[in-house]
Amino acid sequence: METLALVAPITSLEFFQDKFLLTGEGPVLSAYSLHQSLKAFTSLNVLQHQRIHGIRPRNQSLLSAHSSASEQGLASTPEPSFHDFAVFGGKALRVVRLHVDIQNVENMHFEILGPHLELQDWVLDARWLSGNNPSLLCVAVAHNGALLVDVAAGHALVQRFCLEGCLLYSALLLVHESWADSVLVGGTVFNQLIIWKTEKKDEHWDSGDKAPVERRLLGHTGVIFSVAYLQEEGFLASASDDRSVRLWGVGALGGPGGKCGDVNPTCLRVLYGHQARVFLVRLSPGRVFSAGEDGACLVWDWKEGGKVMRTLKGHRAGGVRALAVSQEMMDNRRWVATGGADGGVRLWKVESGQEESAEATTELTDLKFPQLGLPKIVCRVGGGENPSWSQFVVCTDRGSVCLYIDGTWETIWQGTAEFQSYCVMETVTVCMTQDSTAAVSLCAVGNISGSLEVFPTSHPRSGVRLHGGSGKIQSLHFQKEKDRVYLLASGADGLVYRWCVEIKTSESCSVVLSAWRLPPFLLPQCAKRWLTAAVRFHATLEKVLWVCGDRRGSLLLYQETTRFNGGFPTERESSVGGQSREEEESKEMLDPPLQPVSSRFGVHGKHGVTSVCEYQGLFYSTGKDGCVRIFRVHQASEEKPEESREKAAEKEERLVLDVLRVQRACKGMEWLERVLILESADCLEEEEQNEEENPKEASLTEDKSVFEEVLHEKQNVGKEARFVIAGFHAAHFVVWDPLRRERLFTVPCGGGHRSWALWLSHTGMWPGYGALVFIKQGAVLTSQPPGKLLGAKAGRTGPRDLREGVHGKGIWCVCRVGRIVGVGHVTQTKCATNNTGNEGGDHERKESFWEIIVTGGEDTSLAVLALHPPSGAVRVLSVITDHISGVRAVTAVRRPHCESESQPLSTLLVSAGGRAQIQSYRLSIGWNRQTLTPSCQVIQVGGHRLDEQWERRRNRWKTVKMDPETRYVSIAVVEESCDRVLLALACSDGAVRLFSVTESKNHIELLWETCHHQRCVLSVATCSLEAVKNDRYKLLFSAATDGKIAVWHLTGVLSTDISSGATNPPAPCLDIPAHQSGVNSLVVWVEKLGKEGGSCQVTVASGGDDGQLTVSTIRVQFPGNGKAGGSRVFSEISHCQSSVEELQIDHNQLQLHLLTQRRIPLAHAAPLTSLKLLRTGLLVSTSSDQRVCLWKVSDVGISHSGALCSHVADAAAMAVWEGEKEDAISATGSESELVNALSRKEEGQMQPETKTERTEGGWISDGEEAAGEQELGQPAVAVKETINPVCKNAVDKEEPSTHHSRLKTLTDSSGETVNGTNTKRCLKVSPESQTGIIKEGWVLVCGQGLQLLQQRRPFHLRPPSAPIQPTAED
Repeated sequence: METLALVAPITSLEFFQDKFLLTGEGPVLSAYSLHQSLKAFTSLNVLQHQRIHGIRPRNQSLLSAHSSASEQGLASTPEPSFHDFAVFGGKALRVVRLHVDIQNVENMHFEILGPHLELQDWVLDARWLSGNNPSLLCVAVAHNGALLVDVAAGHALVQRFCLEGCLLYSALLLVHESWADSVLVGGTVFNQLIIWKTEKKDEHWDSGDKAPVERRLLGHTGVIFSVAYLQEEGFLASASDDRSVRLWGVGALGGPGGKCGDVNPTCLRVLYGHQARVFLVRLSPGRVFSAGEDGACLVWDWKEGGKVMRTLKGHRAGGVRALAVSQEMMDNRRWVATGGADGGVRLWKVESGQEESAEATTELTDLKFPQLGLPKIVCRVGGGENPSWSQFVVCTDRGSVCLYIDGTWETIWQGTAEFQSYCVMETVTVCMTQDSTAAVSLCAVGNISGSLEVFPTSHPRSGVRLHGGSGKIQSLHFQKEKDRVYLLASGADGLVYRWCVEIKTSESCSVVLSAWRLPPFLLPQCAKRWLTAAVRFHATLEKVLWVCGDRRGSLLLYQETTRFNGGFPTERESSVGGQSREEEESKEMLDPPLQPVSSRFGVHGKHGVTSVCEYQGLFYSTGKDGCVRIFRVHQASEEKPEESREKAAEKEERLVLDVLRVQRACKGMEWLERVLILESADCLEEEEQNEEENPKEASLTEDKSVFEEVLHEKQNVGKEARFVIAGFHAAHFVVWDPLRRERLFTVPCGGGHRSWALWLSHTGMWPGYGALVFIKQGAVLTSQPPGKLLGAKAGRTGPRDLREGVHGKGIWCVCRVGRIVGVGHVTQTKCATNNTGNEGGDHERKESFWEIIVTGGEDTSLAVLALHPPSGAVRVLSVITDHISGVRAVTAVRRPHCESESQPLSTLLVSAGGRAQIQSYRLSIGWNRQTLTPSCQVIQVGGHRLDEQWERRRNRWKTVKMDPETRYVSIAVVEESCDRVLLALACSDGAVRLFSVTESKNHIELLWETCHHQRCVLSVATCSLEAVKNDRYKLLFSAATDGKIAVWHLTGVLSTDISSGATNPPAPCLDIPAHQSGVNSLVVWVEKLGKEGGSCQVTVASGGDDGQLTVSTIRVQFPGNGKAGGSRVFSEISHCQSSVEELQIDHNQLQLHLLTQRRIPLAHAAPLTSLKLLRTGLLVSTSSDQRVCLWKVSDVGISHSGALCSHVADAAAMAVWEGEKEDAISATGSESELVNALSRKEEGQMQPETKTERTEGGWISDGEEAAGEQELGQPAVAVKETINPVCKNAVDKEEPSTHHSRLKTLTDSSGETVNGTNTKRCLKVSPESQTGIIKEGWVLVCGQGLQLLQQRRPFHLRPPSAPIQPTAED
């Protein structure tokens, strides 16, 4: 068993030479290059089962001098450089060497140096001595002591303890050349900082004495978690449980002679700013960096009164657990890295000279608007890719339009009297037809009498006057398309007037506008009847769709068929520039208004729709209800049989709006303004890297990206894009990332109800920086001075994710969706030399498989993850945040008939959790050919809450109201059909409830409920039985906190019509006492007995809070008449007194007998939290004791097959599966070599199977026993510790050059590679020629993180007539 992927809290970070970043994740040490593509090139399991809490580099100058002195006279050969590190955590300590190829930095790998040292106390800090011996390491331990360790010899030379014998929460060692120069600063459990020396030059000093305390610093009211020291300033910083950071002036510490600083150290600053405990603190010249449980890293300026200069956020719930600050500076910027409890690693560049922030803007710039009236509306003009900005227009209450350009105001248009009392304004920037590089900005102004003035801002006198009815113009909207724009004006009586505006240039280089009227739109009847958003979309060459939003919160779909003549519509082909108003109104009557073909009334609430946009075939709408709705336009499929064929054909062509899912913003952010498509982080990194390293090739890359962008859009049509949400949160304008759940941009503007304009370098996309212009109290303000580079374009300081975080808190449930295989890069493979002497070659596409899983946890979110086992990469495909409480259970129902080539993996996902809430989604997993990773489309099916159902009941005051704290704990699929899915749920209020999920109706319905257990039901499971005559029976198993398992026969209930919910729930037919306390997990499988098939045997395995594993065997006798469903009259067995009980029951009834019951009382040292069936007779269990155990179940008994110590704390859920035959054989490239390497031999024959397999952490797994070999029930034989690297490099595209560094292998005694990655010969296993194949067992353990384990081993296939068939559903 080996670990292929690991996501655990990041507990250690360390910069080295500002070229590499080393991370500690569990026991795994990883290395990132800061000057390449920011990905992990190598990783290694260093500390076995301990978490890494510190990484300390060794001084390479002394080591190089020592090695060169010992190798004098030898010829120097160019070898890759190396760097040594001391890695510690828990009570373990180890030395690791990082090899780096000077010519190719990507060729990195780790090497273990010396033994694995296990100390007697917890290690808090370790530092290398700078003396002549490079192997001496000073170690600080938790019981206020220090050790001098010789890492080469593997033992401690000297140990010293402080006279004050207390526990330390943190420690800092300040060392020099010798042990006598060492000084220790410790943070005690008594909220104090103490300073003491390991040696003291005193004639009365005895080597066996304890060291006295030299200095004591008082002031904290909580335990001290972290200590940092800045030698240049003589400052000491401490982070505490009291939410404060204190800065102390202590003077010189350490150095020659072991200085202990000033006699009376003082506290210089007390920094309060964190909302929770502060875990970490670091110091740099002029700055203090602190991070804590609130998930924020604060950058303080201690020179200016302790002011917060910047806030670095981005990690999910759980806080920041690791922090590193680079020593050197590049371009006046430092690297800052944070590691979170969510397993994510984020990297920033922080400016050193001035206050700057990529997220929050506190200082605003007043543009000093002149006394030309009160500014009412502000709109941006200009644009393009220029990151500097300086142009926008403002409309006043006096009907004047003012242009701001290059720091000055200019009045470019003055309206008549009818524009002064009321006006609305909108702008758009389009490219000229003759010159695509020149941009023209159009401005449209509407008044209270229905008139509009459209003019270019560069030539205001070249405008045209349009008329939109007799009432006032409520709103204006532009839609641009190449060299023309469409103008929509929402007038009186719900009419939306439309024009097509053409822009041309005359011979005198002036701009000429021409407008053609289009048929108007008619809005539905409602109180607030005007347009608020619109987007134009080409469905076909002849069909154009308009998706609009109105003030009532409705989404409307309009369809028009446009015939083009010379590029413009033929309807009303005449310029309106010289027409009178009467002529316009008469022509208006000739245009019948278009009615909406589909509408979603009030989906965004009564406050209205704020924006609608289209991207790659999907539409995104926002409103003031705090929701973003992702929807599409498709043809209606509903059809009534009594309709004629003509009407049916017309109905098939009818288009409807289908809302796929709803995405909520953060809590309290209700006023949403628009959606901004988020640029890919990979594209941004590659773009910046190309600009820095190859500035000459940057232009070529831009030309190439045009074609790639077009190809990418075609490949991703209909797939949901990554987006961020812009809106108002209280008094701030906020850009919110719903996937990472963090603020990207914040401006204190005062809240909504004001005109604003967001300036971006890419229109409609969020590049990570921008500027906000808004009106507040008669002033025009900006978040950034005009003309300045937007955000951090000159030197990007925004965060970069080296590793994505998953869940900040515990993962409570997990399910596997399936495997998707995508085609990656095209590689050329060389063939053998042919007869002509030329080397042949062919091209093959490298396939890459990803495991798709869904996790739910305490942070109330569902995460759709893609795991890449060959590299260990973990990608977050989607985050669903519809639950209002923690997610306790999740299941996936896969329907292969719903899958297609474009969406090869489709499944129905159902999740349940706190507040008695159920949510259902349709997941469509596809392949992104640009990023070579899976993509996910989430479609919301429906939701259900018990409290909402109770509120809808009639005469509900006569019934008992449900407990609002009721939660769903477990879920099981009872029955699947093409129309619906039946689910059984275990509830904390003692009930077992049956629900129906109908995807076609987007409906979840409660069918019945029963409270048999009278206690909290913890687990449910189902199984299907099949008799000789193909009669099917369905059994439901439920277990509660009383330790009993109830068996329900649901066949008779399911055969009746239960859609109305009138069917009474059945009574349990069997009660099995299995545990002394709660039953946390159930596993059921079926084994047929006898040749006639009149009965079968059902095995029920359960794990409970008592740490016990219980296996109960039930004999099921089918009814004698063979009728499906049998009778609904059952015999109830309340207590089982013996292992075998006989029942006197009619043979026409389904009979259940408890045959045997076997127990393993101490299966785990803690409550058994999850139990799964890998295959028939092979169970996998896990517990909070961090052990994963294998159990073999047979007629003889239960035997322990092996155990592995997991790296996941508080393990709560598991998902197990077995690789199918196609998965193991049909893969190509390195994957097939990896699978088939277990069946190899030097001469091309099959190698005999071994009994034990050496894997990480001392796992022992037995092979398939042959005749006369090890029998069941015998314990596994322990072997000596072996080290197996954990491969977890975040490689996105599986580059062959880095494959050898990603996957390290073990070798046996003969020198052959065990896992086969470097094997010279690999035999292809043919199903036709071999009696056995290689099956892959996969185990995914989830808790405080997740760990993917794989078990590869050949075993013999059972013959087709084998009686055992695994049909368990859990």
